[in-house]
This record gives sequence, structure tokens and C-alpha cells, in this order.
Amino acid sequence: MPRSSADLLVGARWRCAATEPGSVSDPDALDTVTEWVTASVPGTVGGALRESQSDAGRTKSVASASVESSDWWFVTSVATTDEGSWLLQFDGVTAFADVWIDGVLVASAESMFTPGEVNVTAGTGGDKRVQVAIRFHSLSATLSSRRPRGRWRSSMVREQGLRWIRTTMLGMAPVFGSVAVPVGPWRGIRLLDLGVAAVVSADKLASVHGTTGRVAVNARLTGLPASTGYVTVRVGEHSRQLAAVPGPDGLLEVSGVVEVSDAQLWWPHTHGDARTYPVTVETEGVSEHLGPVGFRTVEVDRSDGGFRLSVNGVGVYCRGSVWVPTDPVSLQDDSGTTRVLERLAEAGLNMIRVPGTMVYESDHFWDECARLGILVWQDMMLATLDPPDTDGFFELVAAEVTAFLRRVHGNPALAVLCGGSETEQQPTMLGLVDQHIPLIHSRLPELISKVAPELEYVTSSPSAPLEGDQLATHVGSGVAHYFGVGAYRRPLADVLGARVRFATESLAFAIPPSNTVIENEFGSIAVAGHHPAWKAAVPRDNGSSWDFEDVRDHYVQTLFGEDPRAVRWSDPERYLDLGRAAVCEAYASTLGYWRRPDSRCDGALTLALRDLEPGPGWGVLDWNGNPKAPWFILRRRAKSIALLVTDDGMDGLRLDAINEAAHPVVGEIRFRAHSRTGVVPVDVGLPVKVEAHSSLTWSIDSLVGRFTDLTHVFQFGARTYDAVTVTLETEDGEMVDEVVHLLGGPARPRERSVGLVATARNIGDDEWVVDVSTDAAAQYVALELQCFEPEDSWFHLAPNGRRTVRLRRTGQATKVIGRVRALNSHTSVAVTPPSVPAAQSSQSKRTSKKASATGN
Repeated sequence: MPRSSADLLVGARWRCAATEPGSVSDPDALDTVTEWVTASVPGTVGGALRESQSDAGRTKSVASASVESSDWWFVTSVATTDEGSWLLQFDGVTAFADVWIDGVLVASAESMFTPGEVNVTAGTGGDKRVQVAIRFHSLSATLSSRRPRGRWRSSMVREQGLRWIRTTMLGMAPVFGSVAVPVGPWRGIRLLDLGVAAVVSADKLASVHGTTGRVAVNARLTGLPASTGYVTVRVGEHSRQLAAVPGPDGLLEVSGVVEVSDAQLWWPHTHGDARTYPVTVETEGVSEHLGPVGFRTVEVDRSDGGFRLSVNGVGVYCRGSVWVPTDPVSLQDDSGTTRVLERLAEAGLNMIRVPGTMVYESDHFWDECARLGILVWQDMMLATLDPPDTDGFFELVAAEVTAFLRRVHGNPALAVLCGGSETEQQPTMLGLVDQHIPLIHSRLPELISKVAPELEYVTSSPSAPLEGDQLATHVGSGVAHYFGVGAYRRPLADVLGARVRFATESLAFAIPPSNTVIENEFGSIAVAGHHPAWKAAVPRDNGSSWDFEDVRDHYVQTLFGEDPRAVRWSDPERYLDLGRAAVCEAYASTLGYWRRPDSRCDGALTLALRDLEPGPGWGVLDWNGNPKAPWFILRRRAKSIALLVTDDGMDGLRLDAINEAAHPVVGEIRFRAHSRTGVVPVDVGLPVKVEAHSSLTWSIDSLVGRFTDLTHVFQFGARTYDAVTVTLETEDGEMVDEVVHLLGGPARPRERSVGLVATARNIGDDEWVVDVSTDAAAQYVALELQCFEPEDSWFHLAPNGRRTVRLRRTGQATKVIGRVRALNSHTSVAVTPPSVPAAQSSQSKRTSKKASATGN
């Protein structure tokens, strides 16, 4: 009976169970195990336990389960009708795993990150079932074995023996909260019937030469007769027949180059179209998609201690964040990955860094980055520990690197390969004199020069320039982790003197999610700041006397002049809003300066994109992928066509108009200055043309044509101006960008009311907007809605200002319900439909709290 798929494990039902370390040595002894849990493969023990708890009606988190303390078995059995041979392939199993087929040990894996395959001879006879069993050795038991110590101790983790083990740091360090250690077959497993046609493996490499794209393809196929002469390889609409020849392992091998004439280039979405070409292999009974390729060049200018990335010869200001898995428990979440990456691209962000503390991401992640035009900075899975300088360890790493590059080499999103996270910084901070680390400084570069000579390689994140005497801890050259504003509690002005050239990590804060999320996850916003479940989610360094919530509170005190501890006791809601606003101020000031064309900064990635669990994590998105307050600041600072208003001290305000698009922007810049009473004493329009991939800069006084002292830096008399508004409109009247800059600093007096009004309108089929207006200047206007997500929030409004905010439906509500508040107003307002008079809808925050408490 012919099979529709070569993979015997398609649809297989797996189960898993724990045993005492070393107590069960082979599958024949598993008959004594009575407690089994249904499991998904690919997946992890944590994912299986989570599903079993859900099925049992329990909601207890699996994070507290010490899965690393036990041996774990994954077992399944499948039917086969054919005699002959099989090929077992595993794309990724966690470290120290043994695999049995029908009770025979056929493979062992020492690394979590290296795939493997092994030929298996089938039995004879008719129908039979084949058992596949995998044992994952206890990580705790493995770590108990004594091995040579490193030259330094990592401050991130307690278990220093991890330096010998090729596994993730996820779940092993306090900065990751209470996330469980991944254990299990976290990537796909296939048992291929060698009598059925299939692509066993393939890799592709794309390059561009003038206007011609070239795709080099190497593939292995099974289930085809040796007489098969040719295989068709397609790249988009272009194809070529390549010879299929028997290989040394009995499989057919295909190797050759397909050329694409007049190839369209792939660009980061901020600079052009992310054009990709699908690659497929076609022959008798086989038509298999190998993923997309894209044609582009990537170069790095390291002159003068900098790090400037260029794509297709055009300099790219890289902005984005540090990636974390969208499901850190099972490590399987394609839909969540797509959702977060689409949100990232929509926000104008163009780079993701996969850090050396996590895992190599899935093919789906890479395909989506290619589709969306997102560059990827990829760390090796090395972090803070001293990597052993042994041949055996290097063989593991070399296999890991080679397999990774074969998998993603043709993907245009891969921009930089890096030797790990803080691999150099940790020994530098501990005062180690010998800074040479053979693995990342000599052995890896030599390997990459052979496997992928065109790839940009960086020794570590952070790292100093190759030439000179700078250290990895110095932020003014090379690649930096900048936490002067953040963990080291430097004033916001520190960014001016830091002279950061490229920040692969920055701006780490414990950022509260929305009040609605807090109430749903923790029961009440009053628990914020002290409840054990809340504090468990606050990032902290191993052994430190402070956490990142202390950092946030510091900036609340220094920026707003309010004691966060006192406010938390008396007004938990304001405590949270002050914390969010403090982080927004840090983001706006730092990212705004770095984006200026003369800052000499060519990239800024924040730590991090998303939370790993409910609570105040580093992420600008919460653990469900919903925006937190600084997300909106990041989004505004990341626009391809953007206005920046910054304070240049005695020179007053400065305006930058940036255009990264491939076409010029022609239109008008309009500048307005507002008094506290709402009068607009300055209103100036300026025709403007910003060429493609360029920028323009003005001082506001030169734009206005006279001295204004908008910022009151000269202090002549009373302050005249309260806010400024700058807009950029095209010739067709399209609003490209709008910036409202409040004058006088963040510590503004809190008013009884600033006159907020919020009105919801339906503007088409299931399209909604909220019109927000104010009488007085409104600081950090926040929209909190039910079943709708605002496109913008945490913005300022000038006196008599107005903003229309588009909404995205997230639930089943048929009308917009929610409230709008401002940091400098005691009063919040309900969102109302146009027919309800605004005056009737306004009520004090105290009234709204009472109504909420009574269920109304």
C-alpha cells in the first residue's frame, strides 16, 4: 500500500514521562512507569505539562516544575508496511538525548542545536509497528559531574558547568523569571521511508551579480530510481534541470545554479520592497518548497570605530529590539511569531537580534522575516560563560554553525552572525587581563570564512573595534550594550556624551503592562510592586541587591519629583502610570537623539521586544504580544519618514526631517507654538523637499526667522510657550508625520482636568477611530479600550489639540468602550459615541473607580 508521505511519524501520537535520573536505562524497562502525559512533537516537557494541566481544568503554571531534575522519556509507535531501510532525522533535541528504534539504540545527541540523522534497517515481514523512544538525561544530574572550571565565573547563572553544555540559557537565569528549562524534541523529528520519494535535505545560497541573481542549490532525495536523470529546480518563474546522481549514501544528489535575470533586489521594508523568490524542487512524485531566497548585498563600514550597515549600497539605520520566543514554554508558536513580526514591521522597525541566551529560531521565523523585510542579527548560542578551548567542544560548535548556515544561508534577512551575548563583556567586567577567547576570536572566524565568506561576523555583542585599545565595556565605539540610561541610572543627558555608535541592547526597564492585563493576570492593580507573583516576573541580575523595578522607580523620582513608594501606597494606578511615563521619557530622549543624522549612531535595539511571562518584564510588548506604553514611543521614533524635535540647549529646539524611502517627499512643514491659554503666537509653513535616503535639519529659530526662546533657556521674564506642534504634509494634503513637544520638562503640575474629550466613530465596514481633544496641554494621553487596540497611545496634545486614532478590533464588541486619561490630569473620560454630549460623559477618576468596584 503506497504512502502519501515518506515520514512515518506524520500524525504520530506521543507521550512523555519522568523517571529518576539513571533509573531506567532502555525502553524495555518503561513498563513500570505509570504516569504518562500526552505530548506534542516538536515540543517540550513544559508544553506537555501545560496541556495536561489545561485538560485537567487546572491553571497552575508549569514554570515551577523542575523538569531538569528528572530523566524524561518521549515514546510513540507507528505502523509501517514496507521492508527495507529508514532514515531517522532530528532537527533539534535538547542536550544529552538517546534515541531508540524498536529497542535498539541508534543515535545520541550531545548538543541542543545540532541536527542529526542515522540510517535504520527495517525488519522483515508484513504489517508491523515501530517504536520510537527518546530519553533526555537530567540536566541537573549532568551538571553535577565535575569538569574543569572556566577562567571566570558568569554573573548571569549559578551553574558554571553550563559552559560545557550546548544548551539554552532560557530558564537557567533569574533574568528570565520563572520560565521552565526546555527539555524535549523541540524541533521536528522524521522517520523517512527510503522507498518513498522525498527531499531529505537541501540548502541554497543566493547572490547577486549586477542585475543577475544566482541561487546555488544542493539537495538529497530518496525514493527515486537511480535512473532518474534530472530534477527541476525552480526559482520564482525561472527554472533549470539539474543532474541527479547517486551519492555515497545511496541517495540521489542534486547540485547546481539557477540564474534569475533582471533580479529584483530585496530591501529592508523601511527602504524598499522585500522581494523574495520561492525555491522548489520537482521530480517524479516530489514537489517540495525549500523556502524563499532574496537577492541583496550587505556590507559593514567599521571605519573610525563605527558599525554602519549598508544594504544594496544604501546605509540603513537599524532599529528594533531583542527577540524572545513567542512561546518560551513549548518553543512552538508559528502564528504568534507571525503576529509579532507583522506588528514589528508595521511599526517601522527593521531589525531583530536573536540573542545568545535563547535558541535558534524556526524556518517559519526566517521565512517571515524575509517576507516582511526584517533584518536579523543572529548571535551564536553563547552567553557570559567561558567557552572551553577543546577540540571536542569546537566540533560541537562547528557542527552547530554549519547546520545553521546551511538552513538560512539563502535567506536575505540574515545580516550579521555574532559570537554570542556578552561573551567578551563578562570577563572584561571581571578584570580579566587576557582578553583572547580562541573560539570566537580565531576558530569561528576561520570556520565562517570557509562556510560563508561573504557573511558579516562580529566577535560578540558587545565588542570593541578590532583595532585599538578600547574595551568591550566602552560604549562609544564598536558594538555596545548601552544601559547608562537604564540599569546604571544615569541622567537622560548621558546619551549625549556616551557617543554610542551601534547599540545591540539598550533601555532595559521593568515595564508594566496595561491595567486591564494586570487585573486579568493578578486580580488587581494594587498588587503591582510587591506581590510575590508580580516580583517574580521582574528581571534581576543573579545575586544583585536591586532589580529593574528599582531602576524604573529611580527615574520616576528624578524625572517627576514624586516618591514612587509613597505614590504606590496611596494611588497604585498613578504609580503605574508614572512608571510607564518615566520609561517613555527615557525611550523618547535616547532614541530621539540616536535617530538624529549627526548623532553618529547607526543602530539601536532595545531590550527586549516581548515579555516571557505575565508581569513587568523588559518587553515593549507584553507576554501576549500586546503593546505597552514605550512601544508607541519606539514606533514614532522608527518611522521611515519622520520628524524629530529635540532640545539643543542654548540653541533652542532643533527639527530633523528624515526620509528613508526610495522616493522624495515633497510638501510642507508647518510649525506652531502654543501658549498655555491655547493661543498660537507662532504659525509658520515651509515648502520642503526631502530627497530619497536623506534628511534635512533646521534650528526652529531659523525656520521661524527670528529669536523665540521657546524653551525658556534664556529665562527672560515668564515662560511664554507651553508646547509646539510640527507637521509634515505632502502636496496632496496627506499627513506624513506629526510631533507634539511639550516645553518645560516632564514634571508638569497635575490639573483637576485638562478638558479631555474622546469620541468614537465608525468610518466604514468594521473600521473605527477615536477622536481625542483637549483644552489644556495633555501629557501622555493613554487610551485603554475593551476589544479594540489603538494605533497610537501615550502621546502628548498641545492646548486645544486634537488627534484621531485608528483602532484595530481584538474582540467581539460592537461598539468602542473604554477610557482616556492623561498623566497631568486627575480626571479621566469615557469614550463616547458622537451623539452623546461630551460634557455628560466626563467623570472623575474617583467616580470611575467606584463604578468599577461595584461592577457598573
